[in-house]
Amino acid sequence: TDDEDSDYHQESFKESYKDQRRRAHTQAEQKRRDAIKKGYNDLQAIVPTCEQQDFSISSQKLSKAIVLQKTIDYIQFLHKEKKKQEEEVSTLRKDVMALKIMKVNYEQIVKAHQDNPNEGKNQISDEVKFNVFQGIMDSLFQSFNASVSVTSFQELSACVFSWIEEHCKPQTLQDIVIRVLHKVKSQLY
Repeated sequence: TDDEDSDYHQESFKESYKDQRRRAHTQAEQKRRDAIKKGYNDLQAIVPTCEQQDFSISSQKLSKAIVLQKTIDYIQFLHKEKKKQEEEVSTLRKDVMALKIMKVNYEQIVKAHQDNPNEGKNQISDEVKFNVFQGIMDSLFQSFNASVSVTSFQELSACVFSWIEEHCKPQTLQDIVIRVLHKVKSQLY
């Protein structure tokens, strides 16, 4: 009968609709799994620590958890490297700035000497400068030699810091320079 045919047709339509949905869902799920698999394969290809290093286990694939952990570790490593490079760039920029300042200062000194060529004719001789330097260094070395022990690195470090605190105070250095200048002055005249 016509009623039975229409029931059969509706039943078959419902069945085919369910089959279509099931197939569509299966295909969508397969696409999702393929996309995830491709993503993990791409990570393994990109992240150097995911490369197979032992050929005896090359038939075994890395687990997804290991791939993710190695990826995280690699990203953290890259962040540290980036930070180091940024610090290095910052240091180099500061060095460039300091060099530019020094260049400007030296250019000003050269210009001043070119503008006043007679200035500096009455300068102190190199021998007198050396005698002043030698007197200051001799005085510092004598106190250093008497105060610092070089038996071990720890003792050396402790003694050096103690010597600096005691013998390199501004007042102490000023006294040494004055004493040396008086000595050099008396030798000249």
